[in-house]
Amino acid sequence: MKNHLALTVAAAAALVSHSAVAALAAGDLAFTSINADEDGWSLVALADIDANSTIYFTDNEWNGSSFNSGESYHRWVSGGATIAAGTVIRFQNIDDATSLSASFGTLSRASVSGSNNFGLSASEDSVYAYTASSATGTPTFLAAITTTAFTGATSAGLLTNTGLSIGNGAIALGGGAEYEEYIGSRSGAASFTAYKAQVGDIANWTHNAKNGNYATMVPDTTAFAVTAVPEPQTYALMLSGLLAVGLMARRRRG
Repeated sequence: MKNHLALTVAAAAALVSHSAVAALAAGDLAFTSINADEDGWSLVALADIDANSTIYFTDNEWNGSSFNSGESYHRWVSGGATIAAGTVIRFQNIDDATSLSASFGTLSRASVSGSNNFGLSASEDSVYAYTASSATGTPTFLAAITTTAFTGATSAGLLTNTGLSIGNGAIALGGGAEYEEYIGSRSGAASFTAYKAQVGDIANWTHNAKNGNYATMVPDTTAFAVTAVPEPQTYALMLSGLLAVGLMARRRRG
């Protein structure tokens, strides 16, 4: 009986222990705002971000095999603690080398020859988040947002070979705007993955006309939450534990 109980406790401990965080993949991040007046954005982690992860951002367009030039690159190191799934991270003043910042970790300009335009354009701009060995290394795309569209004569190929799609890490806002933000639900989903389609649907975004002044707008950084549904293995483990306790109590009475 002692051995059975020990196995049950060990299994329960394994179930709740923190496992190693897997490498981030396409759609594990999603942009939740973009501000061309402040020059910043926010995004939600839809999977845990491991401590001291490095993620790059660029508003150079992707042509299906490489980035073009003339825009800029930024490097973000997430910090010394795991950032839990559901956390919203804000990036501010990315055009200013002295005041750029992130609400978690450290944001800096990546030193890349030819980077000379660190601001965002409301009329037509795209931002990509990706991991790589360096800012210009082979990217593993995590998320993308564009103020226009990912298709068309001037932006063909922007999602080709990225692994991203609308509803899976990619957001196409349409006609361009100074400031747009996700205003949909942030609670009630059964998993963080379930939020991908919601955030990717521009019906759940504000649509501010161009030529406004949104430099002081602060995006909503309320965390996303899930309604946990126990897996069948969890129920089986709980039942096994209850049966073990009941058997022990019966033997003691006997």
